[in-house]
Amino acid sequence: MSKIVAIVGRPNVGKSTLFNRLTESRSAIVHETSGVTRDRHYGKSIWNGVEFTVIDTGGYVDNSDDVFEEEINRQVMISLDEADSIIFLVDVHTGLTDLDLSMAALLRKRAKNIIVAVNKVDTHENRPYVHAFHSLGLGEIFSISSSNGSGTGDLLDKVVESFPIEEEAEEPDIPRFAIVGRPNVGKSSLINTLIEEERNIVTPIAGTTRDSINTRFTKYNHDFFLIDTAGLRKKGKVTDDLEFYSVLRSVRAIENSDVCLLLIDATRGIESQDINIFRLAERNHKGVVILVNKWDLIEKDTHSTKIFETKIRKKIEPFDDVPVIFTSAITKQRLHKVLDTAMEVFKNRRKKISTSELNRVMLEAIEAVHPPAVKGKFIKIKYVTQLPSHAPAFAFFCNLPQYIKDPYRRYLENQLRKNFKFTGVPLHIYFRKK
Repeated sequence: MSKIVAIVGRPNVGKSTLFNRLTESRSAIVHETSGVTRDRHYGKSIWNGVEFTVIDTGGYVDNSDDVFEEEINRQVMISLDEADSIIFLVDVHTGLTDLDLSMAALLRKRAKNIIVAVNKVDTHENRPYVHAFHSLGLGEIFSISSSNGSGTGDLLDKVVESFPIEEEAEEPDIPRFAIVGRPNVGKSSLINTLIEEERNIVTPIAGTTRDSINTRFTKYNHDFFLIDTAGLRKKGKVTDDLEFYSVLRSVRAIENSDVCLLLIDATRGIESQDINIFRLAERNHKGVVILVNKWDLIEKDTHSTKIFETKIRKKIEPFDDVPVIFTSAITKQRLHKVLDTAMEVFKNRRKKISTSELNRVMLEAIEAVHPPAVKGKFIKIKYVTQLPSHAPAFAFFCNLPQYIKDPYRRYLENQLRKNFKFTGVPLHIYFRKK
């Protein structure tokens, strides 16, 4: 299960710089979702073979009347609750402040893995001032520089070492479908409609992460896990920033799934938050089915469905080869189609094309439309193969891979989709030197 590391601290101690350094440690898998709520950032990092999610939380302030700062504080609190480990960042230049002490008191109340990192220790002259931070009473101190990277290796060793050890439950190799979406789009209603029809065939699996419930579904000739992110918090805590919280939960659910069922509220249309969650699934190479829920509440004519679907596809371009199903969790409209489609997308994601068939089809498509010449140089693609990855990825071998532009990449992707049916699945295309 993917772990979450939150970077917390007062404003201007270098949290975003540290975030950028940690997520750039493996730039190919970085996915930064900015503008979700108050420019919060989520990224992926890997250290010593351990992959984890990093959250940049924004600067914590104390007793502020500023609404914006109050909003950030709420998000910091949510991150503290959700994170497996916390990096508490302080600034050696300004020394220990009252705000640092206030933050430390807050952290002590949480039984978490807290790691103190003293930032901006760029020179040996600064090192003696690091010792003052031992008075925070939070254990070992790490001297780092976010800007030049010094000390971050030792810090990451400690971060990875601090993750709680979980015994992994033996689970069958069956599809895992995550139900994700903004708050109040009907995730709980959909889950209840699916599993309450015949409770005795539902088997909750123990030992899963605290933020998702895995339910075994074995009905209508289907057998899969539903990963539910809905309705898991006590009502008293839901006053926190729901939009921020929903994305944080979606991060984990998406990472642990094969296919994401993204619910959209038909009464509100597709919004920026929906797009953010969709992009998270795409960047994590997961299958996607979009469910337009509460369709029973919409006044419709003969063109309503087509118009609504066209708007969705426009907003999710260029990855718009995604099933869109209009449904209602309350009236059970098209729920069988939802399950059948999710299973189809799962099979598409697992699909393997033989090298001979791939070359027969794709070299013909390349012959029909050659890559545009660049600076008088002609690009020749000689061979293509599917890579041995969890999600569909293809390598095209050619003489000048650096000159192939995005429009031609999209042409090849469209040809793959047209000939081999990868509906609902992001495709990854790489150009390599022959």
